[in-house]
Amino acid sequence: MRDPVKRAKPIYVEVQDYLLDLISGPDYGPGDRVPSERALADTLGINRMTVRKAIDKLVDRNVLERNGTSGTRVPLVQVTRPIEVHSTLGITRLIRNAGGKPGNKLLHFGEEKATESIAHRLGIAVGADLIMFRRLRTVNDDPFCIETSYLPAARFTGLVAEDLVGGQSLYELLKARYGVEASARDREIGVGIATDLEARLLLLQPGSPTLVLRLVARDGNGAPIEYMKSVNHPHHVVFRNSTPAPQD
Repeated sequence: MRDPVKRAKPIYVEVQDYLLDLISGPDYGPGDRVPSERALADTLGINRMTVRKAIDKLVDRNVLERNGTSGTRVPLVQVTRPIEVHSTLGITRLIRNAGGKPGNKLLHFGEEKATESIAHRLGIAVGADLIMFRRLRTVNDDPFCIETSYLPAARFTGLVAEDLVGGQSLYELLKARYGVEASARDREIGVGIATDLEARLLLLQPGSPTLVLRLVARDGNGAPIEYMKSVNHPHHVVFRNSTPAPQD
């Protein structure tokens, strides 16, 4: 801990930062217990009440959870997402099938010009008009991913923000209104670093690792219709191969 004279923020906030750095590192994963209040107080040279206040704040933010028998731990995974490109289950159905309560909030809706990277993924000209929107998805009211979608504007004229504010399924909307049956066939999964905005929305420390999914959805003829980037909370989401292993 820094000298009190030089402190720019309350001690309990510094303890929160310490814990966020700790659980964002390679030694902690979903379900792992963090050090006890006594151990943290001894390590940091502060009183237990300050440590408890810091932990309480992180529990309120769903970054940590308390269990009466096993102490304080990193929350268990709440969303299991398939790795397979042939999976057709939407994320809302995946959450419901697992017994969770899905939710999403439209954060932004507007028009953009296609950059070279997005144009390449969608098979359109650089500078072509795009519809771009960003949604925050939740499970049991906990934020777990931020999805940013790009669609060719020429293909989906008339699509407006009001079509998505109620949490409607994009693919069901495209099928009903435009006769387009979409499937996400191209997927890339990697690790990213949370921006300030992503960290704030996902209740992470800025610079924390995230799980990043990039996919291209195509219509029945194989033409790209959506490029989507999904930034996922590393403690709430796991990507898993759901295909049964071959038997010997």
